Amino acid sequence: MTVTAPPRESAAPTPPARPSAGRRVGDRLLSWWRRLTAMRTAIILLFLLALAAVPGSLLPQRALSQNNVRQYVADHPTLAPVLDRLYLFDVFSSPWFAAVYLLLFVSLIGCVLPRGLEHARALRAAPPSAPRHLTRLPDSGEVATSLPSGEALDVVEEELRVRRFRVVRRDGPADPAGTRGDLSAEKGYLKETGNVLFHLSLVALLLGLAGGKLWGYEGSILVTEGQGFCNSFQQYDTYSAGPLVDSADLSPLCVDLEDFRAQYEPNLTASSFTAGIGYGAPGEQGRPTSIGVNDPLRIDGNRVYLTGHGFSPSFTVTLPGGKTFENVSQPFLPTDQSTMASEGALKLPDAGASSDDQLALEGFFAPTGLVRGGVLTSVDPRPLAPQVAIVAYRGYLGLDSGVPQSVYSLDASQIERGRLERVGAANLAVGDSLDLPDGTSIAFTGYREFAALQLSHDPGQVWVLGAAISLLTGLLGMLLLRRERIFARAAPDAASGGSVLTVASLSRGSGQNGPRFAALAADLRNALDDRARGTSTRTSTSTSTRRPEGPPA
Repeated sequence: MTVTAPPRESAAPTPPARPSAGRRVGDRLLSWWRRLTAMRTAIILLFLLALAAVPGSLLPQRALSQNNVRQYVADHPTLAPVLDRLYLFDVFSSPWFAAVYLLLFVSLIGCVLPRGLEHARALRAAPPSAPRHLTRLPDSGEVATSLPSGEALDVVEEELRVRRFRVVRRDGPADPAGTRGDLSAEKGYLKETGNVLFHLSLVALLLGLAGGKLWGYEGSILVTEGQGFCNSFQQYDTYSAGPLVDSADLSPLCVDLEDFRAQYEPNLTASSFTAGIGYGAPGEQGRPTSIGVNDPLRIDGNRVYLTGHGFSPSFTVTLPGGKTFENVSQPFLPTDQSTMASEGALKLPDAGASSDDQLALEGFFAPTGLVRGGVLTSVDPRPLAPQVAIVAYRGYLGLDSGVPQSVYSLDASQIERGRLERVGAANLAVGDSLDLPDGTSIAFTGYREFAALQLSHDPGQVWVLGAAISLLTGLLGMLLLRRERIFARAAPDAASGGSVLTVASLSRGSGQNGPRFAALAADLRNALDDRARGTSTRTSTSTSTRRPEGPPA
C-alpha cells in the first residue's frame, strides 16, 4: 500500500520591510523639492507674484506716500483697518509677498541650475548616432548617386558644414558589396542656451531687485527756491530704507534749489519743468546743473528726481511790540493741477507770549486769483495775479504734545476743542495786509516756487539693467532659433555600381520643417551630381591621355 504524504503548506510571502521614519521623511522632502523645482511650479509662482503686486498699484503705499495712506484711512474708516491688517498698504514688504518672492527664487534656482549643467554637458557631447530606420523620421528621403558610399558622405558633410552644422562621421558594418557608413549633424544649441540664459537672467533680476530693496533707500522733500537739503533721513518729509541700510551709510550729498522754471502750452497744459540746482558734498561749493522731470541728476549711484512743483507764499508778520518775522513761507500743496490752486498752513509758535498764545495761518493760494462772491478761486496755473485767502488762529498749536502732525495743515482737533480760536480772515493780493484785533499785522509779500525732489539710491540698478538685457537676449534666442538634427546613411547599390544615400531630419521649433528639408535635399542632389560629373570628367581625361601599349619602335 502506498502512503501519500500530505502536501506541504506553502510559506506565506514575507511583507516588505517598512522604511524607517528618517527614510520616509527624506522621501517626502525630496518629493516636495521636486515639485517646487518643477518648471510648472515656477510659472505658477511667477503668476502669483504678478497677481500679488496688483494691490500695490491700486492702493496707496506707505513707502511712497504716508499722506495718501492717511487720507485713504480717513476716507474709508471701516475698510482701511481690514486692509491694513492684510498688509495691503505695505504690499512689497508684507510677509506673504516675501514668501511668494522667496519661493519663486528657490524654484528658479532648483530648476535652472540642473538644466544649465545638463546643457553644458550636451555642448561637449557629440551628436547622437543615426537611428536604425531613418525613413520613420518626420522628414526623410533617398538619393541615388553614382558615387561610392564614402564619397557621397563627403559631399553631405561639406554641405552641412557650410550650413554651420556640427558633423560626426561613423563607419558602419562591412558589406560584401562595399562599405556602409552614416553621418550625424546638429545645430541650434543656442536655442537651448537662450532658454537657460533667460531663466538665469530671471534669477539675476530677482537678485538685483532684492539687493536694491535691502541696501537701497529713497527720500522725498519739498524745497523752496533759495533753500536746500542734505542727504539725511531727518531732513526728508517721507523716506523709506532697506533693512540693511544704516544712516551712516548715506552718501554725503547736499542739494540747493536755486531757481525753478515752468513752461505751459497755450491750453495751459504744462510742457516742461526745469530746476536749476547746485550739488556737492557738505561744506563744498555747489556745482550748478539743471534737472527735469525725465532728466534726473545722477552722481555716485544716487539719483535726484524732480517729481512736482508748487508755490510757497511768503508773509511778513509784525507783532504789537514791534517784533517782526520777515518773509516767512511754507509750501502750499496743490489741490488742482490744472489751476495750481493750493492749500497750506503756516505755524508761528514764537509769535506769542506763551504756548497758549501761538499764531497760525491757514490759507488758500491762487496763482491767478479771481474773487467771486467773496470766495477766492484760481483760473490759471501761471502766477499772473497771485492772491491768497488766509484765516488766522490764536492759541495752542500742540507741537510739543508728542502727537505727530503734518506741517502742511493745522491740527483739526485743536480747533474743535477750542484750543485754537479764529481771530481774523481776509483775501489778500501782493502788498495787502490783515490786521488782527491784538494789533498784529500780517502782510502778503509775494511767493516763491518750490520743487518736489526725490533722492533715490539703488545699488542693484546696474545689475537689474544687465539682467534685463540678458533676459531679452535669451528670449530672442528661444523664439528665433531652432534645434535641428540631420542624419545621413550611404549604402552601396550593387545594381548601379554607385550608392543610395538616405537623409532624414528632426527639428525642434516653430514652423514647418518640410520646405527646409526639401531645399536641403535638392541642394544635396545637385552637389552629388556635380561631384559625379567632376569625377567622370577626370576619369575620361586620364584615360584619353594615357599612352597605348605596344612594342617599342
